[in-house]
Amino acid sequence: MAFDPQSLGQSNSDLAALLQELRKRAGLTGVQLARRASMSQSKISKIETGKVTPSLVDVELILRALAATPELIARVTALARLANTEWQDARALRRKGLDKKQVELATLERNCRQFRYFLPTMITGLLATPEYIRASLSPFPGDHSKAVAKKLERQAVLYDPAKRFHFILTEQACRWPLVSAHAMAMQIDRLVSVSRLPSVRLGVVPLAGHMPWAPLNVFTIYDEALATVEVSTGALVFRDPRDIKEYMEEFETLDGYSLWGEDARVKLREWGDHYRGTVQDF
Repeated sequence: MAFDPQSLGQSNSDLAALLQELRKRAGLTGVQLARRASMSQSKISKIETGKVTPSLVDVELILRALAATPELIARVTALARLANTEWQDARALRRKGLDKKQVELATLERNCRQFRYFLPTMITGLLATPEYIRASLSPFPGDHSKAVAKKLERQAVLYDPAKRFHFILTEQACRWPLVSAHAMAMQIDRLVSVSRLPSVRLGVVPLAGHMPWAPLNVFTIYDEALATVEVSTGALVFRDPRDIKEYMEEFETLDGYSLWGEDARVKLREWGDHYRGTVQDF
């Protein structure tokens, strides 16, 4: 099934209607299907009414209980994958206000315990200085004072001892000159400082040596339950365990390419010294 961002919003209702239709075609009641699929009748009802989005595992259990053909399984599974994927349009988010997105992220951070961030292009707001944050928002028109304030407020979560943050940044992300040389040196100093927090594990991937595999996008994994993947025009939100598993495996590969602990801090200080030694500012 081809990916169409516009179809993501309706895919859950389409999946619900299709599963209900298949059950009726099989001549089964909700109770009978629930028994065959080892689910509760209430869960089957919520899936068929669109109140609950089933995972791919749920869908497989239902289709097996219905003795579906391989062709039908492929069709319904593709629809289920779309139903477990959300598209967040960047333009729509900006129209709503960038500060609203910060409130959403703060809620996620409040409710999750384990976080994994892969940052190949720039530094995320949780790790950024105020000047870096303002520069990252400057391409977008409007007053961003509320969004900057919300981003800075969110940084308090890094000090929560009940949470664990794993950040992997490429050398490009750390060194991309988004702000002046002096401000870049301060930003890199902040990375060194944050890397010492008990709740934070921060790694860097230097542009050196041989790395036979290349990542494509910024992504974040929350509690192995949700993954977000950022592109220029928006973000994809994945909730299916199989998609999340793939990003977990990707993160583990990147972990092996990274420097950690004092090795990472030595490299960061080297990059910071480069900016401190830069004569011409901009």
